Amino acid sequence: MSRALFDPITLRGVEIRNRIWIPPMCQYSVDAQDGVPTDWHLMHLGSLARGGAGAVIVEATGVVPEGRISPQDLGLWNDTQRDGFRRITDLIHSQGATAGIQLGHAGRKASTWRAWGVRPEGNVPPEHGGWQPVGPSPVAFPGLAIPTELDSAGIRGVVEAFAAAARRAVEAGFDLLELHGAHGYLLHEFLSPLSNHRTDEYGGTLENRARLLLEVTDAVRDEVGEDVPLIMRLSATDWSEGGWTPEETEQVSAWLGEHGVDLISVSSGGNVADAVIPVGPGYQLAFATAVKGRTGLPVAAVGMIDEPFQAEQIVALGQADVVLVGRESLRDPNFPIRAAEALRYRMPYKPAQYERAYR
Repeated sequence: MSRALFDPITLRGVEIRNRIWIPPMCQYSVDAQDGVPTDWHLMHLGSLARGGAGAVIVEATGVVPEGRISPQDLGLWNDTQRDGFRRITDLIHSQGATAGIQLGHAGRKASTWRAWGVRPEGNVPPEHGGWQPVGPSPVAFPGLAIPTELDSAGIRGVVEAFAAAARRAVEAGFDLLELHGAHGYLLHEFLSPLSNHRTDEYGGTLENRARLLLEVTDAVRDEVGEDVPLIMRLSATDWSEGGWTPEETEQVSAWLGEHGVDLISVSSGGNVADAVIPVGPGYQLAFATAVKGRTGLPVAAVGMIDEPFQAEQIVALGQADVVLVGRESLRDPNFPIRAAEALRYRMPYKPAQYERAYR
């Protein structure tokens, strides 16, 4: 029996076996603080690929050391890190899944304590591996340090770093790349008037606030060529008056399509500490559907999509082309297999070693 959730999807010639993808989820597990992936990443990502996901997208990976959210984040600013990712892409591919990676710069939300374990307030000090964050303007995220405003040379450096990291990602065997323009990190900070108070060509109008995002997109596309699918993750709204809006998201998504982006991953929030967000099952889905309707681009929906029939309905009705299943995949790495069983779909790539569990 055919199910929309298990139809393949093709981006720039790369066929992904189904529409259940694993979104980037930070693990904060590089204890050496060198950005090199560890055995934890190998086991974690490999298990998600084995569980039947169409694509497995590696967590936010810093394009420069100061672009990491925490000192324990992954990085891709040198060749040692690149080479460390090869065994991960090989393992993901061996399980039949597509390997993706999210490239990011944390901006003013960088140099923070990892999200689990002992977590003091504020930024990580230098003696514990921290650094001075940067941003579009000297406007702090509440509770964190005032960032250093990026000058023109700093902005050029960011663009170049994204391109170099993209090249290394392809060399490491990744099939698709995602750029992190969401959740209050650097590219989102430039987009939002709440964090971008600049008066130069990178501030003020929507065109100016989107300039860095588009420059990064162009640089990455030029670096990796025309065959590599490119995803942009955007926060559809800041959920705060005077902030980034769904209408701006739709317009910028249209521009991104013109600049070679193949799919928009639509999330929300992250740039305002006290935003009131009406969280519930599929609470961000309408934003993704609106972007799809405005641009004609494929979109991925994320946010409390954790039930097989819910996921099937989203894809079958054309509300989104892909569902990103995050926390539910942490609870159950075999969610795609479970979804196939619930939907009475005969999954041809279910591990034979697990067949007895479903008899």
